[in-house]
Amino acid sequence: MSRKHLSRRTALQHLALGVSAWSTSSWLPTLAEAAAETGSKPKSVILIWLNGGPATIDLWDLKPGNKNGGPFQEIETQVPGMKISEHLPSLAKQASDFSIIRSMSTREGDHSRARFVTMTGYTPQGAIKFPALGSLVANEFNVENDIPSYVHIGGRPAIGGGGFLGPQFAPFVVGGRSRRSGPDSSDLKVADLTPISVEQQAERLQLQTGLKSLSTMPASLVTDTLDSSRDRALRLMNPKAASVFDLQQEDAALREAYGSSSFGQGCLMARRLVERGVSFVEVSLNGWDTHSDNFERVKELSQQLDRGCASLLNDLRQRELLKDTLIVCQGEFGRTPRINGQSGRDHWPSTWSMMLAGAGIRGGQVIGKTSEDGTKIESKPTRTADLMATVFRGIGLDPRKQNMSNVGRPIRLADPDGKAIEELL
Repeated sequence: MSRKHLSRRTALQHLALGVSAWSTSSWLPTLAEAAAETGSKPKSVILIWLNGGPATIDLWDLKPGNKNGGPFQEIETQVPGMKISEHLPSLAKQASDFSIIRSMSTREGDHSRARFVTMTGYTPQGAIKFPALGSLVANEFNVENDIPSYVHIGGRPAIGGGGFLGPQFAPFVVGGRSRRSGPDSSDLKVADLTPISVEQQAERLQLQTGLKSLSTMPASLVTDTLDSSRDRALRLMNPKAASVFDLQQEDAALREAYGSSSFGQGCLMARRLVERGVSFVEVSLNGWDTHSDNFERVKELSQQLDRGCASLLNDLRQRELLKDTLIVCQGEFGRTPRINGQSGRDHWPSTWSMMLAGAGIRGGQVIGKTSEDGTKIESKPTRTADLMATVFRGIGLDPRKQNMSNVGRPIRLADPDGKAIEELL
């Protein structure tokens, strides 16, 4: 195909095919080895994203003995008075490292809108292209690294693109984008870590070099995105850089501790990434949209969450990385205290829980309280804006700092109505 017949759509298709094949079949085995030499860095964030809206009443805020409580029992944790689900025993042993907010109260009960608000901290406002939390953190820290500063592991990111910050701060997606709704649907397998050949690298570099001719086209969102993708691909294609994504370099016992699920191995990958200087990593655990058969599904998902997240906390602590890494564990909303006729729970943004651990966060606390039936907040109602302000403060950023948006209006990192939870800081 001649250059003059290389349309934008065709170019994007070629780029998508090249990067997709590289990322899913060979699973990006050639990451920049120089990333290990980043030196000192700011704090990092790992978001454990419970995609679909978890039944937090069955995780962090059980109601045993109430008709809304369901069959799960609560167990004691390392912290006196803090009780969580019986299906989170490993996390229970590390409760002094994390705190639970039991009084999250938000407005959006639709998956798409709730994900947008939870990820950006803002409700949609006209033409403003709000960036996700990961994009904001990556922009603020902007660590020089051959690895992108914002990496998403498993499934599709809740918010794509970099918003008004630009495509260079979009999430870099690792792992398959399976349409399955099961708990282990991110298609992340250690067996996929097969090095690509020198010939394959040369072919992909040739494709990227050919696409560079598009720089003569008029500036647009399409060409900006293409340029950013090409530049990131070129940076990632250093043949000496496989180490960060090569989980086989980890001790077999440690890999086993995280669990063989895609989520567990994703948590191990997250530790490796922040260890190499990546500012923000999302790890998705999919399958929480439990309108039916809630308790069997939540039990299975809880076991994966417990194993992967507890191993991550322990691993970070032993490597003295926990003090510099903030862990946020949440979904887009909770689920109804009332159990429906299909033994499921429906969407419920009014009362739900989440967990915070690591950098800048005082562990071993429970913030807020819900009523005995789980339907009302009785103390310390917490909104997304409050959570965002807390997260930014926890990693040493001023939530009042402003960025100029795509409509020429300055936007703060966190909604100005948000107030950080001082007890956690």
